[in-house]
Amino acid sequence: MKRDLLAKSLAQMGSKAPAPTETPPRADEATPRSLKSMSDVLSQVSAQSAQEVDVSEIADSEIADRFDVAEGLEDLIESIRTSGQQLPALLRYRRGSGARYEVVYGRRRIAACRVLGLKVKAYIKEMDQREALVSQALENSARLERSFIEQAIFATKLEDQGFTRAEIGEVLAVDKGTLSKLVGVARDVPDAVIYSIGAAHDAGRRPWLELRRLIKSEDALSAEKIAALVPENGSPAEKLAVTIGALQADLESAQRPPQPGKSAPPAPLSRVKGAPVGFKAKGKRLMIEVTEKKEQGFIGFVEDNLETLYREWKQRGTEEKKR
Repeated sequence: MKRDLLAKSLAQMGSKAPAPTETPPRADEATPRSLKSMSDVLSQVSAQSAQEVDVSEIADSEIADRFDVAEGLEDLIESIRTSGQQLPALLRYRRGSGARYEVVYGRRRIAACRVLGLKVKAYIKEMDQREALVSQALENSARLERSFIEQAIFATKLEDQGFTRAEIGEVLAVDKGTLSKLVGVARDVPDAVIYSIGAAHDAGRRPWLELRRLIKSEDALSAEKIAALVPENGSPAEKLAVTIGALQADLESAQRPPQPGKSAPPAPLSRVKGAPVGFKAKGKRLMIEVTEKKEQGFIGFVEDNLETLYREWKQRGTEEKKR
């Protein structure tokens, strides 16, 4: 049944006729080879028998579409122990030293076989990166195993690999609006927060959209402080709910007007050593203060050179990425 779902998804993708246009599309606008060739890939895979491959010969993919392969793995281990591996994995050949193959899909099956000390039943194909990613996306979409945030992270990884939004929507089987929400959450919620929370399979998309809204608010905390709000214990869905509650409480506290006679004294500023200059950073704001009148010109100096400081910071970040 699972194989039929994958076959149907791949076959539909490969057989879709292009919409009528007044002029033929340019070569760079045509459907990428990795998408057009999926029917051929499916036919080739179906025509061969699965092989038994030693797990030591299999390397993981550079782009994973699941957070924790080990989650719920015990049930799969017991199933394979009792009935054997029913659904083959898909591998592609690797180049260079090390493992001979790279997993396209079937990470949990491979992990279970590794625990049991068994060889993995797998189809093996010569595939480029784009074909492998399309196959990976379609197979797991057919089995409906990804959570919202796993889908979101995988969508951004596909986009970073050069896939267009139209291609991503097709291989993930989501519409334009849903894809925009997926990418928006994955781009705006810091990675440290996402991975601290986890896949949260039972959470759905609404809590993640709410978390994104809170993080994008003007008075939001820094990424490090938000990550610190994620509790260490509890299920991923519980961690997500607690984090949202803590963020909401912090924002309400920051936006609540002080009550007359009960206003707390402002927190002291950090000081520049040996200089009458104080500063305070909170979220997306930075306040600078000088305590001596003769030093007020420093404020104007910072203002005049702000553009230069920003460009130097951007240049430094670009150089560090090249290292």
